[in-house]
Amino acid sequence: MRATHQPSGITQRQDLPRASRIVVKVGSSSLTTLAGGISEEALSSLVDRLAAVNTAGTELILVSSGAIAAGLAPLDLGRRPRDLATQQAAASVGQGLLMAKYTQAFSAHGITVGQVLLTADDLIRRQQYANAFRALNRLLALGVVPIVNENDTVATHEIRFGDNDRLAALVAHLVKADALLLLSDIDAVYDAPPNAGGVRVPSIERAEDLEALRIGSTGSAGLGTGGMATKVEAATMSAESGIPTLVTSTANAAAALAGQDVGTWFSARGGRRSTRMLWLAHLATTQGRLLLDPGAVRAVASGVASLLPAGITGINGSFEAGDAVEITDGSGLVIARGLVNFSSAELPQMLGRSTHELGEDLGSSYERAVVHVDDLVVV
Repeated sequence: MRATHQPSGITQRQDLPRASRIVVKVGSSSLTTLAGGISEEALSSLVDRLAAVNTAGTELILVSSGAIAAGLAPLDLGRRPRDLATQQAAASVGQGLLMAKYTQAFSAHGITVGQVLLTADDLIRRQQYANAFRALNRLLALGVVPIVNENDTVATHEIRFGDNDRLAALVAHLVKADALLLLSDIDAVYDAPPNAGGVRVPSIERAEDLEALRIGSTGSAGLGTGGMATKVEAATMSAESGIPTLVTSTANAAAALAGQDVGTWFSARGGRRSTRMLWLAHLATTQGRLLLDPGAVRAVASGVASLLPAGITGINGSFEAGDAVEITDGSGLVIARGLVNFSSAELPQMLGRSTHELGEDLGSSYERAVVHVDDLVVV
């Protein structure tokens, strides 16, 4: 059975001042103007708060949006582009501008920053994952504040995180952070839109606590890709894997880091999954489905067994070996996700047959699991 990391020692928001390592994510709407440029006042104010915490001894990793938004004005773009190529161009221009402002603001406090650009590939492939882990830990050991962003200039639609909230959740797991702080222009999760009489939700202890909430989407500036729904998703993803998360506004950053009663606290529950398994469970784009018989459903749901061809009753979709697929029971209920070892063209001849039989009939390359337990996550 795969090992999991131990949960964070930070169990409530009052514990945040004693955290050794925190990942802080800030959204585009908190850093940029409606015209698309960087708000130096907003950025400097945030840096002042973070620098105070860092100087007091807490290691910080800042996941910062804003590169695409910062590139709009220099390129005479009136709004965030919809097509990927123009987004990549805006990110290329804006990332340097954003880092220059961060470098200047942190240096006023005697703090050096370093830029780290990541794609999803960097956190799901073993070698890139190890390189990213080593680089971030070395920066922290040298007293540097790493500033992380998605590598928008080269990321394709297929390998994008989708938004920096989810990137921050994965980075928190990568660096084994004690807590994750998600900052935007909204001060907390509400049980309904605030303008419709919604009330702040102080804490989320269980997944069931989210069922009755009406969660909105975009922030007021309209410059980011993620709204409250993505923050809740990222916070839940992080909390369910052992890292507590606080969702609040950038204006509340100092109060949040001081452990005051602001925002919405997502309590950690469960052991930490590997970052690769976290990606597979929540972020991977699935290309098809495998339908199982009752015996195979029980085996896969145990979390300790690989999926063998004998238990598969049908397939849906078109996929290649190595793609992510959903694994369902006979009614279509998703019980797991996994990386499949065979294509949708190869599988039909294998269904319901033992690996020994397949090995004798089709060759030794077919004498193996369709989805190995190390590439499978129960959902």
